[in-house]
Amino acid sequence: MPILTDGAGVVKGSDYDLVVALNYYAPYVSGLTEAARVTAEGLAARGLRVLVVAARHDPRTPKEETLNGVDVIRTPVVARIGKGIVSPTFVPTVVRWAKRARLLHLHLPLLEAGLISATVRETPLVVTYQCDVTLPRGAFNGFQVAMLDFSHARAMRRADAILVTSEDYAVSSRLWRSMAGRIRAIPAPAVDRSGGNPSFRDGDGLHVGFLGRIVEEKGLEYLVEGFRRLASPDARLLIGGDYSSVAGGSVVEEVRRAIGDDPRISLLGFLADEQLPDFYASLDVFVLPSVNSLEAYGLVQVEAMMQGVPVVSSDLPGVRMPVRDTGFGRIVPPRDPEAIGRALEELMRADIDTGGCATIARGKYWAPVVVDQHAELFASLW
Repeated sequence: MPILTDGAGVVKGSDYDLVVALNYYAPYVSGLTEAARVTAEGLAARGLRVLVVAARHDPRTPKEETLNGVDVIRTPVVARIGKGIVSPTFVPTVVRWAKRARLLHLHLPLLEAGLISATVRETPLVVTYQCDVTLPRGAFNGFQVAMLDFSHARAMRRADAILVTSEDYAVSSRLWRSMAGRIRAIPAPAVDRSGGNPSFRDGDGLHVGFLGRIVEEKGLEYLVEGFRRLASPDARLLIGGDYSSVAGGSVVEEVRRAIGDDPRISLLGFLADEQLPDFYASLDVFVLPSVNSLEAYGLVQVEAMMQGVPVVSSDLPGVRMPVRDTGFGRIVPPRDPEAIGRALEELMRADIDTGGCATIARGKYWAPVVVDQHAELFASLW
């Protein structure tokens, strides 16, 4: 790919097949950013010219680079409000490039979505709606949520296609009326993490795992309490995920208080991609104990399923669907440690066709399968 801009920021180079816009992109890791990254890279591998425009959330990252075949522009951040970031040049940059592209793909939540969609009128638009935003009670937070919902609804009205990870989540969304009858359910693409060694195991007891950002919506204190109900001294709980550089702040201290002095529970911190095959290979059960609508799918639970690991997931719209669709695990009420403990006990004794369930999961969620669905949809809009 050519250099994207000259020293004065003047656009040069060829047009793109696809411009993708979102606030956070790699190397930041979340379910949303990973879904966007894997999809963009998969399309680039199929020969499409793909540009991602994101905010430069980490000043150590380059302003421009090419990552695995995808060109990336990061616009400067001048302020942060919780998880939100203020980047004055973000919208102009997205608009400038989108007008030179064959298709624009917005990943929501994105406060700027409504303005971008109103400004870019000629380029076909696809929006992927990941989740409703939920914030603590308060006048300012209520204003933020209202503005986000207004912007998202405006973008949906303009969109040529609205993607959701599941219809189950979409019908429960505050914005269902803005998308009803126009959605297409395509799951987030899951990377095959096979080939690992069980290097995280410590003994022969039940090994339970969680992977994700250590944030409030994950409900980790309920997982910890549910695990601690297991009497087995050989059981282990492995909690992997970033808690040092998380947008909006981490709840790691609350999780540490819940762990107390239980030596069976380990906080592993951030795990790099190359460690994930070993992590999943070390598990007997994966738990996704989410507690609110900020979790709409749970990409990590699908990655676990693809490696033959059954899942305990919360009975929340969207989150429950991988277990429902595959039958590979248990669904429990959110914020219910006792139910988590019972599900772990059941799965410890259950006779599950892990190989067959893993095959079903790969057929539905494996990245090449999902990226093919995106490619088919995008081609129909060009």
